Amino acid sequence: MKWAVAGRFIVFEGGEGSGKTTQVRALRRRLIRRGYSVVVAREPGGTPGGEAIRRLLRSSHTLSPRVELFLFAASRALLVDQVIRPALAEGRIVICDRFSASTIAYQGYGRELGASTAAQISDMATGGLAPDLTVYMDVAPELGLQRKAGVPDRFERAHLEFHRRVREGYLAQARLAPELWLMVDASLPPRQVSRQVWSRVGPWLDAERG
Repeated sequence: MKWAVAGRFIVFEGGEGSGKTTQVRALRRRLIRRGYSVVVAREPGGTPGGEAIRRLLRSSHTLSPRVELFLFAASRALLVDQVIRPALAEGRIVICDRFSASTIAYQGYGRELGASTAAQISDMATGGLAPDLTVYMDVAPELGLQRKAGVPDRFERAHLEFHRRVREGYLAQARLAPELWLMVDASLPPRQVSRQVWSRVGPWLDAERG
């Protein structure tokens, strides 16, 4: 049996190497085992147009911060219109790897375009859609970057001060809405992190379905 809730939107956020993707998969498995209908999305990407934007953002060396901001917004608008809103309307749980908080942290703080500017552009792209819960995977930039393997993309190649500004951008957002953010120490082992996430998500959803 698939349990129908009134559509719930959970977003995982964090800097490079924070382990978001691992925790997205772990939460998806837990929810499916308990009978929930789950959709997983990622940013940038999640639609054909969004995936094309993702390739450009990850590989290009010539994008200005302003162009970067608008490309993320375009990808997000496509994802919201084509994937997230339809799934929520069906009463499904949507888990997204990054959303608007990433733009505020990376482009607003990291690229120094300003948090209010990044928030305004992202709000236009989403039509005001916001997560019901944001799980922030907090890790020191030095550790997160050490975890990354393979050829670094344009964000991973950014200097350490950029990544420190990104982290501060996340922390600033979490301080503004602590009731909507779950702060997790992402330096802990993945299984321990997963248990922390479920200790918040599980009771919340179980209470809703009665």
